[in-house]
Amino acid sequence: DIYAYAPHQDKLRKNAEAIGFTACGSMEELLGAADTVVMACKPYQIEAVLEENRGALAGKALISIAAGWDYARYEPMVDERTRVQFIMPNTPAMVGEGVMLFEETNSLEAEERQELMDMFSALGLVEEIPTHLMGIVGTLTGCGPAFIDLVIEALGDAGVKYGVPRAQAYALVSQMILGNAKLQLETGEHPGVLKDNVCSPAGTTIRGVAALERAGLRAAFLDAVDGIME
Repeated sequence: DIYAYAPHQDKLRKNAEAIGFTACGSMEELLGAADTVVMACKPYQIEAVLEENRGALAGKALISIAAGWDYARYEPMVDERTRVQFIMPNTPAMVGEGVMLFEETNSLEAEERQELMDMFSALGLVEEIPTHLMGIVGTLTGCGPAFIDLVIEALGDAGVKYGVPRAQAYALVSQMILGNAKLQLETGEHPGVLKDNVCSPAGTTIRGVAALERAGLRAAFLDAVDGIME
């Protein structure tokens, strides 16, 4: 059974009816019913929620999906009986194609952790990540969708410039990215090899690639990641 609590009760109850979970009228009601608790509030709210419910969370599995709230940050703030796991999902999880990063450092029991990983696998790929790499991998998988959305929008604009209806341009570009990603995953080929396979000598594609290189596409992505990590 799934229970949920949110301050905006009207919206919560509408979602409960549509999706099929039990809406709780208070945190007390939720914590009284749940064995595993997913902290899905804003990061700035977490500390206050933990302070107010420290005792009620004792003995439960506490799952964090808030950026920056890893095991080390939770551990001193919860009762020693509270078991903690930090997970970083991303937005494609909404269509079952997400990436769920499980921090290697955790205090869950082995069986319940495996059950949790099996449950989250319904939303996409589940990957265990060493604690020291959670930041960079989370940036790639969590912020990366926004970067790719910019690519979709930009290529869509290029299509519109030359007469393609916008909705069709977006749909075709998105399918191209989906197919190309699947090709790389299934073949295991280096992305550079796949790029070379499309670029004929003196052809149109290599001219486009050269223009992107002159514009600093690679450096822009590296700078974007640096901007997040710094």
